[in-house]
Amino acid sequence: MFESLSEKLQDVFNRLGKRGVLREEDVQAVLREIRLALLEADVNYKVVKDFTTRVRDQAVGEAVSRALNPSQQVIKIVHQELVETLGAPGRLELKGRAPYVIMLVGLQGSGKTTTAAKLALHLRSQGHFPLMVAADIYRPAAITQLEVLGRQLDVPVYSERDGARPPDICARSLEAARLRGADVILLDTAGRLQIDDAMMAELAAIRDRVHPIEVLLVADAMTGQEAVHIAEGFHQRVGLTGLILTKVDGDARGGAAISMRAVTGVPIKFLGTGEKTKALELFHPDRLASSILGMGDVLSLIERAETAFDAEQAAQMEKKLRKGEFNLEDFLQQLRQVRKIGPLQEILGMIPGLGKALRGVELDERQTEQSLKTVEAIILSMTPEERTNPRVLNGSRKRRVAAGSGTTVQQVNQLLTQHRQMERMIKRMNQGKMRGIQGLFQ
Repeated sequence: MFESLSEKLQDVFNRLGKRGVLREEDVQAVLREIRLALLEADVNYKVVKDFTTRVRDQAVGEAVSRALNPSQQVIKIVHQELVETLGAPGRLELKGRAPYVIMLVGLQGSGKTTTAAKLALHLRSQGHFPLMVAADIYRPAAITQLEVLGRQLDVPVYSERDGARPPDICARSLEAARLRGADVILLDTAGRLQIDDAMMAELAAIRDRVHPIEVLLVADAMTGQEAVHIAEGFHQRVGLTGLILTKVDGDARGGAAISMRAVTGVPIKFLGTGEKTKALELFHPDRLASSILGMGDVLSLIERAETAFDAEQAAQMEKKLRKGEFNLEDFLQQLRQVRKIGPLQEILGMIPGLGKALRGVELDERQTEQSLKTVEAIILSMTPEERTNPRVLNGSRKRRVAAGSGTTVQQVNQLLTQHRQMERMIKRMNQGKMRGIQGLFQ
């Protein structure tokens, strides 16, 4: 998300950076381009107007005109105001007496059922014991889908199939939660339009029966401006406490994320960043603002790595690298760890500078995944001795490895060449010729 907006804003700032001194007319010209970029990204008109007014008020002041690098000062102001527009990060308010009821609402197809599973996984990682409730009796296989997800995650699911109404199902789930020892209840309600009076009345009935501590709207970020109207409609009828934006990894203009907090006053609490059950992130406005402005999102990358990497393995790997050791077994372990973090294009986009460098470069995720699988197959076709000491691989051994992995001798040689290059790089780092990660990228 935000690729187009990010690209346009970076172009604006690049041209701005070529000016040594900023005049008021320069700022006005820049603001016109920022305004157009935001409107094209589907940001609400009033939000754009207020945003550019606040930026102009600060950008034409003495602090910017006297700055050593006025263009960087303007970028800083834009970043600060973008964070302000996105609003303070919302967090789940699990206070009082358990079980805590969290009610998920939204349109059909917005991703509520998958989000319920993601949220259950997140809560369990925080030390809670969640119970998911199948309260969608209208969509075919909705109950089955939630039960399947529950089995996959080992999270209990409460469901009824005897024609019971959703308010009754949700009410009875409270006792089921107490019997199971669950302290958080996640209500997966049916999708509905905010203009459907009968269905919205059903949501209000559920709310009145179970008194949820959180009512979270699950909204598809790819719906653009309509997502803002949807949020307003649900907020008026059931009183939202937070937003979860899904599909933010999609090819969307992304204006809804910038507009929703400003228009509704309801905080964004989570972002759904993919289809996998682990693809749910806490919302951080400063990180999202940095990502929009092409500054990367290193903190989110670090958090993903911390959840994907095994600390003990990482410590062992550090010791080996300090000794200049890095065999193919190590290479295989690191490859598997990196694959857990997420799609390669998404990872590279979080690194400052790389997102801009890769602008216009489309990585074929399927091809990339197939290449990683090929490397894995080649290494797994080797004996333990060959993985530890690849130099023993002569012609006949390479032919055997190629046959065993379904590849060619040329592909085996390419992998060995890459491994030797990495070995040399690690030795140079240990000899002090390269400094830290900067040297690694060089």
